[in-house]
Amino acid sequence: MEGIIVKIKYFLFTLILITLCGCSILGGTSTEYKVVYNGEGNKQKDIEPKKTRNDEPYTIGFVPKIEGIPYFNAVREGALEAGKDLGVKIIYKGPSTASWEEQAQIIEGLIESNVDVIAVAANDPIKLGYALQKAKNRGIKVITWDSDTNPEFRSFFVNMVNPEILGRHLMDVLASEMNENGQYVILTGSSTAANLNDWIKWIDQQNIEYYPNMERVDVIPTNEDPHTAYLATQKVLEKYPDLKGIIGISTVNPPVAAQVVKDKGKTGDIKVIGVSSPLLMKPFLKEGVAQMITLWSPQKLGYLTVSLGNNLLNGESPYSGQQIQNIGIIGYEDDMVIMGQPINISKENVDQYDF
Repeated sequence: MEGIIVKIKYFLFTLILITLCGCSILGGTSTEYKVVYNGEGNKQKDIEPKKTRNDEPYTIGFVPKIEGIPYFNAVREGALEAGKDLGVKIIYKGPSTASWEEQAQIIEGLIESNVDVIAVAANDPIKLGYALQKAKNRGIKVITWDSDTNPEFRSFFVNMVNPEILGRHLMDVLASEMNENGQYVILTGSSTAANLNDWIKWIDQQNIEYYPNMERVDVIPTNEDPHTAYLATQKVLEKYPDLKGIIGISTVNPPVAAQVVKDKGKTGDIKVIGVSSPLLMKPFLKEGVAQMITLWSPQKLGYLTVSLGNNLLNGESPYSGQQIQNIGIIGYEDDMVIMGQPINISKENVDQYDF
């Protein structure tokens, strides 16, 4: 028993070191703000220099769901790259947990810093409304990315993929791995995250329409926390001894679920798929503990969000078929930007990705 406990502690320590690489999760909830890119430096020659107000560059406050996990680190890289290319100041600040309360505090700080745009991946679509409305009342543009708020609180939503396509696709992938038969669970992040709930809705719809012999028996929120996810997956395996599949729709959940499946000697018996980082999932995909993950380029998501925020300040709203430098052609419908199509990542192609 002691050996198992030591092993679990070692795994959790290792995962946390990987996922929380030097970030604010270890540093508390400071309200101090830092401009991580000041708008100076080399600009790409083929990108039109931005217009300025009184010769001062615009400032975009960039707020992820949680700071420090690989997915949002990659988004940050893309946002900073766009800041350099476009001459835009970027203030990147996220909460230490997947908390709308911490996000609201950060937004209040960005308002006081008099930023031009606040771009937020919302942990709650409604409860952030007060802070975002306050920003709008101050003349600050508000856009959302990754996870939306109610439309009244922002100008538009930058989505990675069409949520219906992604949700149905995840269900199809799991059904293929499970031979369209058996029980499965969904491990989600925050129970209030609009994007995750939208994906779950379409997973369920695809299940109902096409896979009558498959049963989703539970949805478990883990709040993007590896320790919570590990304990939750253990309990799931105990509660549902006939379980055949797990869908993890927060980047932390698939690698943790795969580790539990491996520790319990269930490799191959329980299929693991979901949305996660290729670097986190690489060993599990290679060993056959997990079968497939689906993602998009988080760097491009960060780049696109900054580009569209800059365009908005210059009086240009997004439109379907618009060509965005370094991104490509985007879709746009009902105040929602669609960046592109999901990418399937398996043991055959995981070596191609470095995020």
